[in-house]
Amino acid sequence: MSVKQQTIINPVTVRGAGLHTGQIGEMTFKPAPVNHGVKFKRTDLESQPIIEADIDHVIDTARGTTIGKNGAKVYTIEHVLAALTGMGIDNVMIELNMEEIPIKDGSSRYFVEALEEAGIKKQPANREYIEIKEPVILELPGQKAKVIAEPADNYSITVEIDFETKVLGKQVATLDSIDKFKTEIANCRTFVFLHELEYLLSNNLIKGGDLSNAIVFVNRKVSQGELNRLADLFNKPRVKVKSEGILNNLDLHFHNEPARHKLLDVIGDLALLGKPIKGRITAYRPGHQINTEFAGVLKEYHINNRSMNTKPPFDIYVDPVYDVNEIRKILPHRPPFLLVDKVLEVSDEHIIALKNVSMNEPFFVGHFPDEPLMPGVLQVEAMAQAGGIFVLQQVDQPELYSTYFLKIDQVRFRYKVVPGDVIVFVIKLDAPIKRGICTMSGKAYVGDRIVMDGKMTAQIVKNKDA
Repeated sequence: MSVKQQTIINPVTVRGAGLHTGQIGEMTFKPAPVNHGVKFKRTDLESQPIIEADIDHVIDTARGTTIGKNGAKVYTIEHVLAALTGMGIDNVMIELNMEEIPIKDGSSRYFVEALEEAGIKKQPANREYIEIKEPVILELPGQKAKVIAEPADNYSITVEIDFETKVLGKQVATLDSIDKFKTEIANCRTFVFLHELEYLLSNNLIKGGDLSNAIVFVNRKVSQGELNRLADLFNKPRVKVKSEGILNNLDLHFHNEPARHKLLDVIGDLALLGKPIKGRITAYRPGHQINTEFAGVLKEYHINNRSMNTKPPFDIYVDPVYDVNEIRKILPHRPPFLLVDKVLEVSDEHIIALKNVSMNEPFFVGHFPDEPLMPGVLQVEAMAQAGGIFVLQQVDQPELYSTYFLKIDQVRFRYKVVPGDVIVFVIKLDAPIKRGICTMSGKAYVGDRIVMDGKMTAQIVKNKDA
């Protein structure tokens, strides 16, 4: 059963301070079209750069997950990405007039509430999943950390933490369905040990810190004088140590709130895959480093194992992502040289498009009068046009750009394409697009038979009059 992509209905803004930078500003969620994914726009910078929430853009995992692109950065993205995953939102533009996500209370609660206020709507495109079909494991022995993905019908997560202290030893948290994120995980706050807090304060590493940003565990004897000094630093009333070993400015939402927050972090970091997961995740002593490294492992697994490499993964009767009129807004081609009629699917990594081959095609007049065949060179051109749509839909204002093919090779024609056939092109990205250069592999199907395949390299170029 297919599930539709979702975005929000109305823009909504969250205000606050960044934990590490101390910057105070606004973050605004805005609706986005199908296959847009999650992107951040730094509106405080002159060029207003856009940074995709993509595992390939992770540049730091110390005290939070940071992504960056061409020098622009966004810090501490995991809590907001967890909220988007938990609320089932696939496409959104997040405008940010600071370089860090507001920390609020150290959970995802305020982001979930904002997204609910904005409203959520379905979109006319199917959601693509990263489906786990066999165990995938990553282990970091030096950190005693391990993450495992296993086959399952839905997305479930179990996290086990062990800080080997009296106040916070071994804890386990399980989320058996992502649909329960709001009630069981969203309001679980980050936590810190008192000695870590003192280090961060003395090194000016939490400029936006507040005692209400995190649960503070006290794992050593500490005098009331020291606690008074800490409260003064944060301009808060006097605090004491509760029987659970935490400061008395907060109450725990759950007895295992730290483990639940680590589960929240896993969800947020794995959201950098750009697609929801269908599988069971088990994480032992997780942290941002192993979380993001595991996301990279799952991305490679997905690229190497998706079904489009082995059998036709398409339904030609689904509602198209783009019809021919929308295709005309992306491609400069026009009849009789526009050779793509519909786009059935498109993502950051693949496109599925089709052409209906009619006896009215002008080339059948001479190719050949007694045995009409679609010329192989036009099959290649049609596949190249589908590849052009794939490349251009990933840029803002695609009508301002063109794709020029630098190389087409390893092309093989396997069967004839004749009037009445529906030729479906399945094209996948071979490597991340870099400096405007895109390499792709494509297959053309008629029914479940491959009639042609090949590889293409294209360059995205801005039009001279743009």
